[in-house]
Amino acid sequence: MTKLPYVTAPGNVEKALQGILEAATPPRVSQDFVKTILKIRGGSGDQMTSYLKKIGFARTDGTPTEIYNKFRNNATSGSAAAEALKFGYEPLFVRSEYMHRLTDEKLRGLIIEETGLGAESNVVGLVLASIKAIKKFADWSEKGVEDSEVITPPLHVPNTHVERGTTPPLKSGGVGLNLSYTINLNLPASSDVSVFNAIFKSLKENLLKDSDE
Repeated sequence: MTKLPYVTAPGNVEKALQGILEAATPPRVSQDFVKTILKIRGGSGDQMTSYLKKIGFARTDGTPTEIYNKFRNNATSGSAAAEALKFGYEPLFVRSEYMHRLTDEKLRGLIIEETGLGAESNVVGLVLASIKAIKKFADWSEKGVEDSEVITPPLHVPNTHVERGTTPPLKSGGVGLNLSYTINLNLPASSDVSVFNAIFKSLKENLLKDSDE
């Protein structure tokens, strides 16, 4: 049974993220920072300190991560929140690549499926609410967020050779002579088909065409 991260007061997730946007970046995301600067006190503050680590905002020693820094940048804040969702709830994205697009009902079902908890479990509702709080900040339309979900392997074309036979025209009183040559190509590893189209087009036009010269 998978344990997905959550807090017992999901409203504090939004409060914490909003506070992170407004506060200076601390040396460590400590309980003191969460309780004093983010103003999430008591046991809820302890939970939030741990939760921020589970969603990739802080390392195990409390130091802010790249996700944390990107989240504080207005230009990358939305994509950073999306990364945090993918980091903290990776098992759900494994089950459904577009988990963030699911309706609440379908997302609840996915949580139940992954955790094995009962449909009426309070934990299911808390996980769902915690996810929805992060989704308020996430922007999946930013370049690189959804593109990173689909990885296209590079097209590898091994050392390729092309053999071509030619028969030069006979001169008066001459004897026909057959020649052949081998062209070895070391093609680059690339997923861009246009690269290969350009190479073979040039090859055809400059080396493989019949010549009267």
